[in-house]
Amino acid sequence: MDNRQDVHPSATVLVVDDTPDNLMLIADLLKDKYRVKAANSGDKALRLLQGDPLPDLILLDIMMPGLSGYEVAEQLKRGPRTRHIPIIFLTAMAGAEDEIHGLGLGAADYITKPIIPPVLMARVETQLKIKAAADFLRDKNAFLEQEVQRRTREVAAIQDVTIHAMASLAETRDNETGNHIRRTQHYINLLAELLSEHPRFRHFLDEQTIKLLFKSAPLHDIGKVGIPDRILLKAGRFTPEEFEIMKTHTTLGRDAIQHAEDQLGIDVDFLRLAKEIAYSHQEKWDGSGYPQGLAGDAIPISARLMAVADVYDALISRRVYKPGMSHAQAMEIIREGRGSHFDPDICDAFVANAERFRDIAARFTDADQDVDPPSTALE
Repeated sequence: MDNRQDVHPSATVLVVDDTPDNLMLIADLLKDKYRVKAANSGDKALRLLQGDPLPDLILLDIMMPGLSGYEVAEQLKRGPRTRHIPIIFLTAMAGAEDEIHGLGLGAADYITKPIIPPVLMARVETQLKIKAAADFLRDKNAFLEQEVQRRTREVAAIQDVTIHAMASLAETRDNETGNHIRRTQHYINLLAELLSEHPRFRHFLDEQTIKLLFKSAPLHDIGKVGIPDRILLKAGRFTPEEFEIMKTHTTLGRDAIQHAEDQLGIDVDFLRLAKEIAYSHQEKWDGSGYPQGLAGDAIPISARLMAVADVYDALISRRVYKPGMSHAQAMEIIREGRGSHFDPDICDAFVANAERFRDIAARFTDADQDVDPPSTALE
């Protein structure tokens, strides 16, 4: 019976030695159990290791002309493709310092010459078993990492669907807002990216925060679910009393998100931002907004970003009591709100990139709404 089918049938051993007799001896010992490759110098071994498949184990002589075994080992341990291949040094140097040096370079074992066949076979067998176990663990870890990534993507997708479902519930109460959720989500994402290097905002608008802003933005009007239909669906302007009730949607939204977070029992970053946006996106730079009358930098950055995005979209969107404004008209009102309604720097970034925001509005336009056409290279 061919033992190669029983023990390590696919294992390959590379033997590197400048002495032909040693190569022949070791190859003859191993050939009945393993595939054997040979190289008579360090340079040839490194060239051979540039191809595939890689060996499972390397038996490496130390004292060779040109590159020594130590030098070859150093290069192999630095290479991402070869660093996991176990190395057994073969040498006539039997000093403890030599052995310690070789092991310090990452060698798995150390065999002195002259070769004792049973010792060589036992050491090779042991290292191949260790490598097989290590490979299994690496493969298992790689699988687990992939599985964690897949599950993470799944959880993120479930989060996104849940967020949009919750936001859409609010929007269905106010059925003329249509794609308002998507538009404001993309407005705030673009605005955050534009300001990510601004001295006033770069400490806050890192890549992860921008992603969380995009995720949490759809919940800015979630509190509308608590506003009575007679007010929310009113085809006209609110009375002062009705407006006071309408203003409570900010607090209702914040409290609803807080309740959801309390049920989870943990703090969630995107829900923290969602609470800020829901509660404070109606605040104004000059302190005349609601619900707290915050002014200037006391207003969370997330809410300041949403304030510009939300007002612009409200201006260009049709309502029962008004037609949608043109992009140009809306931008003029945004400019007029600089320093009173809006953070001046955020307003400037929005105005300076007006065409890009118009493009977003056109891309996510409602079916029954006329929006200025997107910009073109000819404009």
